[in-house]
Amino acid sequence: MSFSSVIANFMTFKPADLCDIVIVAFVIYTLLGLINKTHTGQLAKGAFVILAVYAVAYTFNLRTVFWLMQSIIQWGFLALVIVFQPEIRRALEQMGQTDKWAAALFRTKHNDPSLRGKWRNAIIAICDAAERLSETHTGALIVLERRTNLSEIVHTGTPMHSDVNPEVLGTIFYEGTPLHDGAVIIEDGMIKAAGCVLPLSNNLEFGKDMGTRHRAGLGIAENSDAIAIVVSEETGIISVAKNGVLMRHFDRQSLYMRLQDELIPKETAAEKEQKPAKGLARFLSMKKGGGEQ
Repeated sequence: MSFSSVIANFMTFKPADLCDIVIVAFVIYTLLGLINKTHTGQLAKGAFVILAVYAVAYTFNLRTVFWLMQSIIQWGFLALVIVFQPEIRRALEQMGQTDKWAAALFRTKHNDPSLRGKWRNAIIAICDAAERLSETHTGALIVLERRTNLSEIVHTGTPMHSDVNPEVLGTIFYEGTPLHDGAVIIEDGMIKAAGCVLPLSNNLEFGKDMGTRHRAGLGIAENSDAIAIVVSEETGIISVAKNGVLMRHFDRQSLYMRLQDELIPKETAAEKEQKPAKGLARFLSMKKGGGEQ
């Protein structure tokens, strides 16, 4: 293909074609991101392997392999719809939330600088509470909402709008209170609900010292991008569930570092550049005020 033909094809490129490409790329990117955040990622990789074998069999005319792959694909499509049912449902729910679509186009909650202060205070309170609950062997389950909307989970509990502090969390999970058996949902650094019911994981590799709280914490981490903190009532061990994986034996410091990395938005280059300018302006204003006196 000559350079002139490339230029000619480019000149015939319409804005509608660009829009078409952007939409398809966005859908593929969203689907890949959704698959990567869930426990069904391995199943998706298996499906891609089957499609690759199907393409090879078709290219090299491997009749038996092609027939076998064709049969698997025909029934496999229905199986994938059943397996990915929670993810498909969540994707459709998110598509219907137009306000969140608008926020995603301009600024997501995850990287909103205004939430840094709230999350920092909440993380300190959560770590303090987890340490105290661990020392007293008080069972606890705390879910930190991120991008995935957990409103359906919130509706199963008692709505709250409270600051996060160790005393409130300690009261909620105290054995004599009505809400101690459920999960606390924290959104944007605030307690949104308590006593919530979470989906249980079907993972069969659970240890004997882990019970329903751990299975519930792993379940919400499998079905969303939320982070679940579990304090064992039997052993006092602090665990963290994220992306379908349960990590154990956290202390206050390691839990604090993990939550800082996961929840505190990183400063952008523009914000870092603004810091010296703001500091200089504050210094000059203070100096000016002192001179006027």
